[in-house]
Amino acid sequence: MQTGRDRTGGLSPEDFAALGVQGIAYVRRVLERVDAKAGAKGGEPIVVFAIHSADGERIGGAPSRDLAFAAVRQHGLEPVDAH
Repeated sequence: MQTGRDRTGGLSPEDFAALGVQGIAYVRRVLERVDAKAGAKGGEPIVVFAIHSADGERIGGAPSRDLAFAAVRQHGLEPVDAH
């Protein structure tokens, strides 16, 4: 089984980010548990589209894929689907 480091040719996240992908933001569908009344995590599951920088850091989220892509473009980045 390959680890994340093996699949990138032994590159660290910082090395990978320096390869010119800094202008890309990744969008992926995730489930989060949120209590609708208090806004606290732990309640009903909802779908959120998480936005991640090239190094994998979560930098935002949106309630739909279209809104996530629009937010990414509004910040001068190119959105890409991640699975």
